[in-house]
Amino acid sequence: MKDDNSLLSLHITCPWGIEALLAEEVVELGGEIQKTTVAGLHALADRATAYRICLWSRLANRVILTLGRETNCEAPASIVEAVRSLPWTRVLKPGQTLAVDFHGQSPAIRHTRFGAQVVKDGVVDALRAAGWERPDIAPRDADVRLFAHLHKGQLLVGIDLVGASLHQRGYRRDSGHAPLKENLAAALLMRADWPARARRGEPLVDPMCGAGTLLIEAAMMAADMAPQLNRERFAFETLADFDAEAWHVLQREAQARANVGRRRARSSLFGLDQSPQAISAARSNAMRAGIPALITLAGGSVKALECPAEIRAEEGRTGLVMTNPPYGERLGELPELVALYSDLGERMRRQFPGWQLALFTGNPDLGHRLGLRAHKQYAFKNGPLDCKLLLIDIAAQGALAEEREPSRPAPRGSVLSEGAQMFANRLQKNRKRLNKWLKQSGESCYRLYDADMPEYALAIDVYGHQVHVQEYAAPKSIDPGKAQRRLMDALSAIPVALDVRPEQIHYKQRERQSGKAQYRKQGDSGDRFVVTEGTAKLWVNLKDYLDTGLFLDHRPVRRLLAEKAGGKRFLNLFCYTGTATVQAALGGAGDSVSVDLSNTYLEWAKDNFLLNKLDPGRHRVVRDDCLRWLETAGGEFDLIFMDPPTFSNSKRMEGTLDIQRDHARLIELAMARLAPAGELIFSNNQQRFSLDASLATRYRVEEITAQTYDPDFTRRANLHHCFRIRHAG
Repeated sequence: MKDDNSLLSLHITCPWGIEALLAEEVVELGGEIQKTTVAGLHALADRATAYRICLWSRLANRVILTLGRETNCEAPASIVEAVRSLPWTRVLKPGQTLAVDFHGQSPAIRHTRFGAQVVKDGVVDALRAAGWERPDIAPRDADVRLFAHLHKGQLLVGIDLVGASLHQRGYRRDSGHAPLKENLAAALLMRADWPARARRGEPLVDPMCGAGTLLIEAAMMAADMAPQLNRERFAFETLADFDAEAWHVLQREAQARANVGRRRARSSLFGLDQSPQAISAARSNAMRAGIPALITLAGGSVKALECPAEIRAEEGRTGLVMTNPPYGERLGELPELVALYSDLGERMRRQFPGWQLALFTGNPDLGHRLGLRAHKQYAFKNGPLDCKLLLIDIAAQGALAEEREPSRPAPRGSVLSEGAQMFANRLQKNRKRLNKWLKQSGESCYRLYDADMPEYALAIDVYGHQVHVQEYAAPKSIDPGKAQRRLMDALSAIPVALDVRPEQIHYKQRERQSGKAQYRKQGDSGDRFVVTEGTAKLWVNLKDYLDTGLFLDHRPVRRLLAEKAGGKRFLNLFCYTGTATVQAALGGAGDSVSVDLSNTYLEWAKDNFLLNKLDPGRHRVVRDDCLRWLETAGGEFDLIFMDPPTFSNSKRMEGTLDIQRDHARLIELAMARLAPAGELIFSNNQQRFSLDASLATRYRVEEITAQTYDPDFTRRANLHHCFRIRHAG
């Protein structure tokens, strides 16, 4: 360690993408930049400046006092030797507890815990060689946290001067959903030029404030408050060379600046959120940060966003709207988010002409839904997500919007992109084509669109007042950016074309499934509702599973089973949620057995039976591999329905099921359970399925596929294949 008048070597880390901002900040605080690296920098500073950086940096994660940088540190032994040679007795005190944060790896060190152990061994060797007691290791509450970084044989070792990440200001105990880290929020505000705006007294509005992180960081900047002013303890206070006098001067100065700043802050900050829990969390966080009087919080949705009345009263006053809306990490959120971003763009044009919008998003395609052009963009990382800060000048955009419609605001949906309008027209055309059939049949669940236009590779199904959207996996030849933009166009068109709210639209990506993927949960909402099909009532869930619980293309097959089931013994193999059994039972089946391997879907089937008041004593469910059950079961059935998956390799099965390879065996086993005058209805969804020709030599086989398509599924003649099979006699 150098003497008190010499410069200390610091390694300061930060989130990716804000290194240049951090360098400017460190220079302003009195440091000297040596080198900027990825997610950090190296600097020189005297002791008081190092303390000042710990207290005042709004952007740093860690401030590391560098004790040594060594090369050729690949093996554990070389690392131990390098660490042992450092002057630990000049910076540590006897009896202090230690923890080691290790980052990086080498061919010999693959795990950070092993690397930390190796560094700890070097420190312990050095202290014991100096005659000190062996220090205790306390991973959570250590007096001193050591830092070690290993990359390509180069080892950096130092002491964390704070002891924890500087993004943790201490005010945010109620973080809300998907919180933004405090130092990233500060970086966004700096890129939006908020410090200068605050000095001019400009207002700031966050229409989706969540737990209030952006607002609180903005308020602390406006009030000239050190971000670590309320931190109770800094690790450098425990070091042997701690300069208490210099530190107390910095603390008093920071407290005085905060006292004056809170009184003189000129900016008005407004936060809105439609979640009462978020507003409550933001209010509590602002209180702990010590700036509650600077922020006005209220409930409200983006769709009803207005410029605050006290700002509207000052003619010509403009400011900054800044927000971090949801990005749509969960696919099912996209329909609502498309509408949310569209609403935000519309409200900005109407309510905030002359302002600037700073929008932070992890989905630039959603950003395009604003209908506003960014004049500047900055790349950031929010955790693992690639994100962008879009800076948008509303003045010119607002003027253009007024030129297009000078007299009245447009209702949602009247302003769609060319592609979205084309898609909306197709949906309306399809609905008009199906109207007559829907009125005659009374069906409330149907397919409205099935990749009619190749560039919009979606299947859109209507379930009463809800809409289920499935996106087919695009071929590799399709540019992902174009595919994403077309998806956004479609999702913005659906509410307009079908007159539904965005929250009534449920979106999923559909890919070819194998094994038990069809049973895998997509969510845990438990949000199901009842639909009708003929006289049947059926539970569907549009959110939690890849499939909904009701295969709409098999509607005519279920209708056929109901017509044939009167007084018969019915067997439903691969029964899924038991919808075919419900129709057969309502059609008069005397009793039934429904077999499937999934306990999830069998419980669903039981709920469907209960919903339709079917006697569980007469209509049983069996959990088993259908192939094994057929090989061992006894009894006969007058009507059998079998609709196996195309492929399955479930762990609960013996081997795998490939329907093209195995269908002959399945049919033979089913026919062994079929009464002499009975019928087997065999169906599957393999597009290129071909029935084994030998079956026609042993049974009476009639393909009835053409009869099993209602008008909503006539576009795809190979969506399923269906056969009626009877004994030859």
